[in-house]
Amino acid sequence: MTAKIEMLCHYPVKGLSAQRLDHVTLSPGQGFPLDRAFGFARRGSGFDPENPRPLPKGKFVVLARDAGLALLETRYDDGTQMLHIGEVGFDTQTPEGREGAAAAIAAHLGYEADMQPTLHSAGPHKFTDVSVVSEAMMNAVSLINVDSVADFAQRVKMDISPARFRGNILFSGTAPFDELNWEGREVRIGEARLRVLLRTQRCPATEVNLETGARDIDLPAALRQHYGHKDMGIYAEVVQGGRIAPGDALNLL
Repeated sequence: MTAKIEMLCHYPVKGLSAQRLDHVTLSPGQGFPLDRAFGFARRGSGFDPENPRPLPKGKFVVLARDAGLALLETRYDDGTQMLHIGEVGFDTQTPEGREGAAAAIAAHLGYEADMQPTLHSAGPHKFTDVSVVSEAMMNAVSLINVDSVADFAQRVKMDISPARFRGNILFSGTAPFDELNWEGREVRIGEARLRVLLRTQRCPATEVNLETGARDIDLPAALRQHYGHKDMGIYAEVVQGGRIAPGDALNLL
């Protein structure tokens, strides 16, 4: 079986915009570079950047609870370490910059002053949803089969964007949902090799239309109705590093 990589994305800040990449170099056990490196922790989350421990995603500002994030244009520049929210840039290296970014998020979402979140980073800790499962899962890479998304969209008679599923590697060229049978197997992409760990069970974040910011479908329930499960996509760990790029073949080993 040979498929093709359609798109690469990372999400430097948990819950915020995807950033497309023209290539990326993976390293064994290190996950997807700069993915969920930052997180806006809710007031009283208990997150300690000096002693980082995985917390449930509900402790952070995420689409599952704040659909309005979908309408916020954000971009992180790794070279300058500036987080751009709308037209304003915030220096994530300074307390003032992080405070300003948190205030901007709070204002956009209509939070009261005493509910303003806090922007954290604590590398190599990542704020992935499945970080609470294990360290390997914290560093897992998310893969989405766009053919599975297309099949689902046809069944529910809606335009469902693969972007709803916030994957790192989007690929095409396999039968819809065939990837759900790959647990324990390895795939080769470009110079890299990944081992599939787990199917990705979807949450209410996928209900949000990223164009309108509205919850327009109970997507997990629709998956269960049509397929008997709530899974879309897979998680994999990097076992052999290397450069990957859109257009590369994905081979199931």
